[in-house]
Amino acid sequence: MDPKLILIIAFSYLYVFFEFVMSRRQSRGRTIDTSGDKGSIWVLICSIVIGFALSFRIGATPFGRIHYWNAFFAAGVVLVVTGLSIRIGAILTLKKHFTYTVTKLEQHELIDTGFYRQIRHPGYLGQLIIFLGIAISLSNWLSVLGMMLPVTTGFLYRIGVEETFMQEQLGRKYMEYKRRTRRLIPKLY
Repeated sequence: MDPKLILIIAFSYLYVFFEFVMSRRQSRGRTIDTSGDKGSIWVLICSIVIGFALSFRIGATPFGRIHYWNAFFAAGVVLVVTGLSIRIGAILTLKKHFTYTVTKLEQHELIDTGFYRQIRHPGYLGQLIIFLGIAISLSNWLSVLGMMLPVTTGFLYRIGVEETFMQEQLGRKYMEYKRRTRRLIPKLY
């Protein structure tokens, strides 16, 4: 097996391990005031699993192969590191307010510092960049589509659920925040 492919798989497993550890840590000692997840965590998990399965399955075929393996591998690694940095930065900014499910915690407050000053979902942006990096590192444009179509669909659904919930819970304050920020990409979307 190609050493680069082993590294891509290792990055993927390490990322999943990171998210698992974070989910265990964030669930300790929290009192949930209101839940509004509506199963969006499971939609998101399923879309990610489908994206990984498609991306790695397609990436193993010669169809869609781009013959600059080293360049795409390097670009993918840069994207994974960039996405992980954004994701960790977003989690650290939220601190005790970070949750994996759409919930309102006791003494919940709107965070609008750090990445959250410009965009409402930097953690999701970081994850999307990570998944794009993993797919690009496979050096197959069909693999990128196989990863990003289901994953992006899952995140867009999740963002819709989360924004509806936040608007219901925080009202006018969240509406004002929405007016001055973008969802995922500063000044664009």
